[in-house]
Amino acid sequence: MYKWIIENREIFKIFYGILITLICTVIAVQADRLFRLSLHQGIRYFRNSFLFFALAFITRFFFGLESLGGIFPYPIIKFVFEFFIIMAGFFLLYSLLWRKIETEGKNYFSSLFNPIIILFYLVTLSIVILDYFSNTYFLMFLSQIIVFSTALIISITNQFKNEKRSKFLKFYSLAMLLSLGGWILNALVAKYLEWNHIFLINIYAINIIIFLLILCGVIKAMR
Repeated sequence: MYKWIIENREIFKIFYGILITLICTVIAVQADRLFRLSLHQGIRYFRNSFLFFALAFITRFFFGLESLGGIFPYPIIKFVFEFFIIMAGFFLLYSLLWRKIETEGKNYFSSLFNPIIILFYLVTLSIVILDYFSNTYFLMFLSQIIVFSTALIISITNQFKNEKRSKFLKFYSLAMLLSLGGWILNALVAKYLEWNHIFLINIYAINIIIFLLILCGVIKAMR
């Protein structure tokens, strides 16, 4: 199985990219419907997170495909992919933190451009630029490990505080735990195993499980 995937990795990347992009798009659309029904401000940022995840995977697995002759040079693909993936993590974290920053009735008009999100954009750009000139993903990995560690702690805390939403939060907490594990594995593979293909395939499988778990949680919330 591994041998076939490695030998046909471009086909596998296309399938993986389509699947993850499709899942992220469905999550974003369903979250947008849920926001319009509930007007819950955190859901706006949750929706934005998966919009940016979808953009990141489109950038990485379509515009950067070798079989398509590399529509854009690798440095540009790396820069844009890293920007979208880091911002997706920040949006996800902020969807859990917004109550501590925004007061009820005084929410920002835009969930894509407001003082806090602009600050995230600036931090993300700084990380991406530093990684670009050092030709590594070190700061991206570090930032996302911190983001998902924090998100995991907050989601577990919320789970104990709110029993009514415990089923959704169980999905969410498990997804955050797997996401954190995925980022740690990614960092180790990049640092010590030089992007070993077998380990990467396992990480791709973990990513599919993570996004499917979140999708299941969103569908349950809609019901």
